[in-house]
Amino acid sequence: MSLAVAVATTGALAQGASTPIQSPQDAACRDEARDKVFSTPDPKGLGLYAIGRQLYFACMKRNPAAPRRRERPRT
Repeated sequence: MSLAVAVATTGALAQGASTPIQSPQDAACRDEARDKVFSTPDPKGLGLYAIGRQLYFACMKRNPAAPRRRERPRT
């Protein structure tokens, strides 16, 4: 049973299954990570997935989302 789950999970990751895009910032950071993942050095041998995550989270930290405006209660 666990082998089937492992194979299914690996297949989903290989096909690029991910969470839905949440914001324009999220989309921009995903694109940036995708563009830079193959040109970023990997001296620690982490692998492409780990490098992509590092690039994505660095982008999200560097470009904080615009603060959300509070909505007024409707009367």
